[in-house]
Amino acid sequence: MTGMLASVNSLDEAEQVLGAQVDIIDLKQPEQGALGALETGLVRQIVAAIDGRCPVSATVGDLPMQPALVFDAVRAMTDTGVDYVKIGFFPGGDWPGTLAKLGALTGQHDLIAVLFADTQPDLSIIASLKNAGFKGVMLDTMDKQKGSLTQVMNTTTIGRFSEQAKAHQLLCGLAGSLRLPDIANLMPYRPDYLGFRGALCRLHDRTAALDMPAIVRIKQAIIDAA
Repeated sequence: MTGMLASVNSLDEAEQVLGAQVDIIDLKQPEQGALGALETGLVRQIVAAIDGRCPVSATVGDLPMQPALVFDAVRAMTDTGVDYVKIGFFPGGDWPGTLAKLGALTGQHDLIAVLFADTQPDLSIIASLKNAGFKGVMLDTMDKQKGSLTQVMNTTTIGRFSEQAKAHQLLCGLAGSLRLPDIANLMPYRPDYLGFRGALCRLHDRTAALDMPAIVRIKQAIIDAA
């Protein structure tokens, strides 16, 4: 069953999407990049307010792949009590070293790697993520101006990503400027969740306020396409 992940940047927004019965509440700051992070104190406050009513994930920011830097950010975010911590694997830097460093946390916390479709990621990293103890992997887009996931990556590659994630028993997420029409196109890949931000906001502006009717439409479309 495919769930709906909704990205929010405040306690008020978290309560709104909770009322729409989303499946995962994802905490991030869209104004600060693809995976902009919220301050850990605010994340802790939101987690306490949600109080287990819905799984919560949080991003750690658009960080260069420097092992110590990423490790410290992830460790700080795990201390907030979120269920999942999402880490963007951005181009360049030390991917193997970062994976090795994060291995010290994966036995205690559920980490989700985010690959960026518009950077042509090497999908062989999926096996390495499993070996490092990651809980899941998702596709997203880094440059939100280039269009949705289905516009920047062909369906064959999306399918291969989903197949490899499932073959390695990793949670599989698909996101990246997704709109309502993308749901029917992506559901055949049986992702564990589809992630949304811009499509849930007024005028499809990911930095704008949430639009409750849009949230309800997205949720219903996922249910209808199941």
